[in-house]
Formats: sequence, C-alpha cells, structure tokens
Amino acid sequence: MGESIKGLKRSCMCGQLNESNVGNTVTLMGWVQRRRDLGSLIFVDLRDRTGIVQVVFGEEIDKNAFHKAEAIRSEYVLAVTGNVVLRESPNPNMPTGMIEIKATDLRILSESETPPIYIKEELDAAEQIRLKYRYLDLRRPDMQRRLMVRHRAAKIVRDFMDENGFLEMETPMLTKSTPEGARDYLVPSRNFPGMFYALPQSPQLFKQLLMVSGFDRYFQIVRCFRDEDLRANRQPEFTQIDIEMSFVDVDDVIEMNERLIQRLFKEILNVDVKLPIMRMPYKEAMERYGSDKPDIRFGLELVNLTDVVRNSSFKVFQDAIANNGDVRAINAKGCADFGRKEIDRLGEYVKTYGAKGLAWIAIKEDEIKSPIGKFFSEDEMKAIIDRVNGEVGDLILIVADKPDTVFASLGALRLELGRKLNLIGPENKEFKFLWVTEFPLFEYDEEENRYVAKHHPFTMPMEEDLEFLETEPGKVRAKAYDIVLNGEEIGGGSIRIHDTKIQERMFKALGFTMESAWEKFGFLLEAFKFGPPPHGGLAYGFDRLVMFLTGTENIKDVIAFPKNQNAACPLTNAPNVVDSKQLTELGISTINKE
Repeated sequence: MGESIKGLKRSCMCGQLNESNVGNTVTLMGWVQRRRDLGSLIFVDLRDRTGIVQVVFGEEIDKNAFHKAEAIRSEYVLAVTGNVVLRESPNPNMPTGMIEIKATDLRILSESETPPIYIKEELDAAEQIRLKYRYLDLRRPDMQRRLMVRHRAAKIVRDFMDENGFLEMETPMLTKSTPEGARDYLVPSRNFPGMFYALPQSPQLFKQLLMVSGFDRYFQIVRCFRDEDLRANRQPEFTQIDIEMSFVDVDDVIEMNERLIQRLFKEILNVDVKLPIMRMPYKEAMERYGSDKPDIRFGLELVNLTDVVRNSSFKVFQDAIANNGDVRAINAKGCADFGRKEIDRLGEYVKTYGAKGLAWIAIKEDEIKSPIGKFFSEDEMKAIIDRVNGEVGDLILIVADKPDTVFASLGALRLELGRKLNLIGPENKEFKFLWVTEFPLFEYDEEENRYVAKHHPFTMPMEEDLEFLETEPGKVRAKAYDIVLNGEEIGGGSIRIHDTKIQERMFKALGFTMESAWEKFGFLLEAFKFGPPPHGGLAYGFDRLVMFLTGTENIKDVIAFPKNQNAACPLTNAPNVVDSKQLTELGISTINKE
C-alpha cells in the first residue's frame, strides 16, 4: 500500500535545482529512475518531467528514511524532503549534477512492478510494445520533451494569431459526409436511423462559412480524421492549424504565414528563417525536382533530354516520345564508379514508381561506358553529356516514359541518391523552406475517367486561366500554395471561390450537375447567396511541423496516443466490438467478411 501525500506539498521540480538552492530544504515528488545501494548509503535518481536529481539516504542523515529507502525499486513513486548540498563528486553530464539532496524524510507513495520497457532516452524497442504500454513510453525524457515542445508550439501559434487579429473558433466534429476527399469516418445517428454523421477531414466548409459570417480572421488547432490506408507518417486522426482570412489574395496569406513560421522556429529552436521564403511554380518544381514538395537542400536536378534524343535509334526513347512522353535524366556527380549491382538496384527502385527501367551512362577517365551507347552516334552521346553538364566521374541516369511516371521515378531516385550520398539525412540540420505555387486546378482520374479537383472544389482558378475552364481544364492553374520544408509538405491552402458563377462553372467542369452540387454542398452555396467576401487560407499539419521542431522522423513520437500502421490502438484495443444492444438501438447489423 502506498503512503498518503496528506500534509506534504511539493516545493519545486527535480530538474529546476542548481547551486543557487544549496542550503535550502526542498520537497520533491517523482519516479525512481535508478537506485544504487552502497551499504551505508543509498543513492536514488529521482525523475519528474523537468529532469533528474540525485537523492542520498544514509543512516547518519536520517535513520528512518534510510531504512524505508531499502525497499525502493525502479519506478516507485516517492515524496522526498531533504537539504540541497553540493556533490562531492559532481556529474557534468547532468543539468543537476553539481548538487544532491540529503533526504531527511521519505514517503513511498506507490510501488511498481518491473516495467515491460526501459524508461530511458532513445529506447530501441518494438513499436507495438511501446504503443501497448504508451503510458510508460511517455515517461521517457525524450518523449516528454517532444510533447512539451508541442505544447509550446501550440501556445506560440495562439499568441501570434491573437496578436494578428485572429479569433480561435470551434467547428463541429459531427458533420455531413461530402465527396471529393479521402474516405470519411462515419458515426451512426440513433435519432435518425439509417443516417450518419461524418467526422471532419478538415473544417474547410465551416471556416468558409465563418468568413461569410463576417468574422474576418479565424484559426483553430483542430483534430481531423481520414479513413485511408496509412503510409509512413500518416495517422487516421491528426491535428491541423487551420487558418482563414477575408479580403485577401495569395500574397497576404503567404506573408502572414511566413511571419508565423519565423516566430515558431525562432522561439523554439533559435533558428532565423529568412523572409521572404522562396517561391516556385508547380511546373518548375516538377521539371527541376520531379516533385511538388521538393527537397532543395541539394542539387541533382532533373534535365530534359527529349529534344536531344528525339532522332536517336534507341527504340525505348523513340516509343516514349511518340506516346507524348519525356526522356529526362539526373547527373549523379562523381558516381561513375558505382558497381553494376548498385546501378541494377537503382533500376529496380525506379520500377516501383512505374518506370520500365533505368538507362545509364558512366563517364570514365578513358571511356564512356553504357549499355545503350551503341544506339547513339558520337555527336549524339556528346549532346547528351553536354546537356547534363557531364564531366569525368559522373553517372547519368535516364528514364523515358509518360511525364507523370518520369517525374515520380526520377523524383524518388533523386531523394534515394541524396540519402546514399549523405546529402540529406538526420545529421543535416539545415531548414530549407519553399512555397510551391500555381498548382493545377484539376488532375485527371483515369479510373473515374474525369477531372477531379487537385485540392478541393472551392479553390479559385487564376483569373488569366478562366477562359480554359470548360475547354481545356488541364491548363487551368489554381490560386493554391503549399509550404514545403526539406521535402515535406507542412501546410497548404488556397484562395477560395467567392463568385457563384465561377463556382457553378467549377462544379460543371468536375462533372457535377447543379442538382448534385446542391445536394452535397447546398448549405455553403445557399450561404454564398448572401454576400461572401473574397477569402482564403491555409492549414498546417501540426504533427508534422512538430516533428521538425523536435528533430524526430516518426510522427508517432509527437502524438501522445497514436495509432499503429493498421489504425489500431494496442493500448486500448480499439477498434473493438460493441454490445449488441448498442447496435440494435442504432439500427445496425454487421456482416462477417470471413
């Protein structure tokens, strides 16, 4: 049985103590990190969320406390009163290493079984067991620091938004299912049998309604939900910093958000983000980096060879170009000594992104080595090498296919080379921000055989492209922008359509009849009859942003209780079956898929 805390009050936290406290009597409470019994002295490292301090129990200090301390084990919860003294053997690796506490009183508040995971920094344990015992995993100092940074980041955001005239407003968690996004999480309604609410994928429509309502500047740190297959660093429930502004255009939204980013990185990491952040149109990002979220910390840019090889006799290139495809290359500087096995591995790698293969040219000191060399004249080979600025020691890697496939495969290959050549990685602490702008308004869905919205159906087209909305929708650019950091999208947004005529044209281009548009989005379209202001905004992936602020590469490290890769919670065993009475009340029966 644990002792009572009655009559005791914690005077300070473990990690707050230093030489200035010498001579003070303090009362500390926390967990036992480690216990060392030296016979006449017992040393205990006491831990709370601020850090660790050494506590000394001895017969000559206090006999009663010493004998009680003989029962202490790891992760016991203690209340200790004692005197702060200088350590005879300081520990410079510990923030509190110059002092220790000579214990004059001890209460064992609760005992602990041996934990199934070690409570230590950078634990190397299976993710499943860490998630099953998450409350123990969260005791680890590195995990606690990350979640404290998360708290600080949220506070900085709230302070900044308040200073800039934004109001934090809540939007509904139970709402209507709408199309054109990921799969919704559905919630059955007891009051309306057979009907369902949807958990929000984002507060998009409601924040637009708040602009119609005249609130002018809104933000919210909000939970969102998407029932999609989980890829790396995705969670079924995640947090956004959601922002919307009235009477603005692209530059206004970008300028305000740049100052927010600058504030966050300065206050948390003491990193100066230089403004303005570079902007790059989507088309340029794809052509140079093969990605709409390029990592611009290193080069290895894509080079278009289509015109150079158009008349070559190499059938692979000929066929790609004849089918409106591209031939593009990366010059892997200094990699001509890659072995055949390594080049073959890179060839297999690009195949996972749809490429049929990888052609290569190695520029050696005394020869040009290439399995496709026989298909090119000396002048043609020289033209290829000149186009990519090839030099002795370089390896030219080439993909020929449909543009989307070329970009996807070479964009991924570029990152793979960046990792292999140590151009990027955990040790690279540089922060390279980029705005990617002028996204396509539409993308073509081969399965549905129609154009779908690249972002969402309420994104404003660029005025100069409106003429193509009905005739050549693939040409239309959007007033949309993403903010990218080191190859990761951390936020994205757009200026919204506030003109009902343009919105009707947009729905038509997406294949909606006005009847179906009103069925899905009628409440927004109705509101837009009553004077909507020009408006736009942006949403950050808050979890992903905190990943960068804490230096981790795993999104689960910055979420207190995340799900695993199957969207399940090993701690609570959710999802799980529910009582048949609950299902009956909801008018639901389940189908056994086995």
